[in-house]
Amino acid sequence: MFNYFKKKYIKTIYLAGGCFWCTEAIFQRIKGVVKVIPGYIDGIVKNPSYKDVCTGKTGHTEAIEISYDEKKIKLEDILEIFFSTHDPTTLNRQGNDFGTQYRSGIYYTEVKQKEVANLIITKLEKEKLFQNPIVTEVKQAKPFFVAEEHINYYNQNKRQPYCSVTIDPKLNKLKTYFKNYIASENE
Repeated sequence: MFNYFKKKYIKTIYLAGGCFWCTEAIFQRIKGVVKVIPGYIDGIVKNPSYKDVCTGKTGHTEAIEISYDEKKIKLEDILEIFFSTHDPTTLNRQGNDFGTQYRSGIYYTEVKQKEVANLIITKLEKEKLFQNPIVTEVKQAKPFFVAEEHINYYNQNKRQPYCSVTIDPKLNKLKTYFKNYIASENE
């Protein structure tokens, strides 16, 4: 059987935009994104738990692993959605979530991804779309550790207060400004 994820046009990148429940919920809905997994990246502890990461002592940030079909969606579009659905100007904070585990980051798996990310950040800075400088770090991906107990969190917990207060507004923004990128239920 042919493994779909080994096709040359399926790429992987890691994005950290605050709580991974938010970023997972957003990118699960995007055409061309074939897999989204929440977890931890860029830290010093092997196989950290959620509790470990929340201490801020592991160095990890909450992130998502995105596998995307570059024939269906460009990295530029993924990053435009990423920068539009979190605040890339706040260091170690997104809304009421604060700590190094909530920093903004792009962790690339190919040099081309690094180049695209840096070009987009430069463009956003020149356009002055944000009042403050962008603090999103762009780094080569280090080992990623899956946060298994958090997979598909929003879809299973939509009525939780955090989801309705924090994630629903991001999804509404996605539906308003990026409706052409949203996958149908059958995709």
